[in-house]
Amino acid sequence: MFRKRRFTDTNVRDYPADGTSVAAMALRIVASRPDPALISLPWSVPLEEWGEPYVVPLPRGLSRHVVRIVRLGDRIYAVKETVEDIAFREYRLLRDLQRLNLPAVVPQGVVTGRVDADGRPLPSALLTEHLRFSLPYRSLFSHGLSHDSLPSLVDALVVLLVRLHLAEFFWGDVSLSNVLFRRSAGGFAAYLVDAETGELRPSMAASMRDYDLTIATENVFAELLDLQASESLGQEIEAHEIVELLESRYRVLWQELTEEEEFSASEMWRMEQRVERLNDLGFDVDELDIVTDFDGDRVRIQPKVVEAGHHQRELQGLTGLHVEDAQARRLLNDLASYTAALGLGREDRHLVASRWLEEIYEPIAAMIPADATGKLEPAEIFHEVLAHRWYLAERAGHDVDIFEAAADYIATVLKDKPDEAISR
Repeated sequence: MFRKRRFTDTNVRDYPADGTSVAAMALRIVASRPDPALISLPWSVPLEEWGEPYVVPLPRGLSRHVVRIVRLGDRIYAVKETVEDIAFREYRLLRDLQRLNLPAVVPQGVVTGRVDADGRPLPSALLTEHLRFSLPYRSLFSHGLSHDSLPSLVDALVVLLVRLHLAEFFWGDVSLSNVLFRRSAGGFAAYLVDAETGELRPSMAASMRDYDLTIATENVFAELLDLQASESLGQEIEAHEIVELLESRYRVLWQELTEEEEFSASEMWRMEQRVERLNDLGFDVDELDIVTDFDGDRVRIQPKVVEAGHHQRELQGLTGLHVEDAQARRLLNDLASYTAALGLGREDRHLVASRWLEEIYEPIAAMIPADATGKLEPAEIFHEVLAHRWYLAERAGHDVDIFEAAADYIATVLKDKPDEAISR
């Protein structure tokens, strides 16, 4: 159990673990990883009035609450004003999601007992770790996202929703506004950023999943119309087609991950085929329920424990790199090409991966200029270098050295991309 502490302007004392109040001490900070610098924030000032030197110019999504992105030393937090009970509930729920390794922002703490200079109470505050290189959906469109990328955005939201439902998490307010997106090998990965209406349940009925899906289609439909009204999205986009795509892709993915499949005992290869399909989707099957009939002539299988991040874990095991799953798949493909090109197929895969990391990936990452480190993550830049190399080779009619492609990409493409994170 984390010790709860109460802070004043002049001292720090232990705060009773049972949550009882001590009238002489007003400000209470509950944190999973206490950062002493949190005390220095202007908690006696309404959050909407915060400015320099605390607030940093990073994009924020739409929210029913006041939210600010603040910097303390080398750490960046999102601070949201809300009601005390809701702040603690969301904080604990986000910690549960973190323990389950689900894609959500990481909670840092809750601040209560705030008062202004005249002694009037101020809202409590929830602190989360800012997700680096993440953007709200509106910022993606302001950064030049085209309508052609909408299916990728929908896919990211679908994968997030399915992963949450597999963990028996009822969201209650599925929308683009409650998600942060990170670029992932030309697509996106989605992270839950607002769990205020969420609930982890012992089990989730199909009707609850359907309700979440209905809320998702209604909210996304309204958000797309809003984008069109603000001229951030072209009028040629049919919002109803996008939400139909969202619903259909959710149902297809859920079916692939959970549906029972029956076949004859002579078709056992279909079991391996099912697992391979799930691997291709980025999921591992940790447990498979296999039932045969009395004579053993028919076999029925159903995935019982499905875990996302198949390529992510494989790459991390080989190289130590922790990237998004689609990025990991792209890097694994390049590692496979490297292995084949050098005839290293019989060598230990970990040794080959270490050599690829040292000879290819790390030197390209080192080529990124210091003033461009806030534009894209190194793994996403590597993906774009590979795509740029293919483009250059097609134009030249012959293969192009990857380092030449990287230099050309940095000089002609990367320099014009907007910053998506604060350089450290």
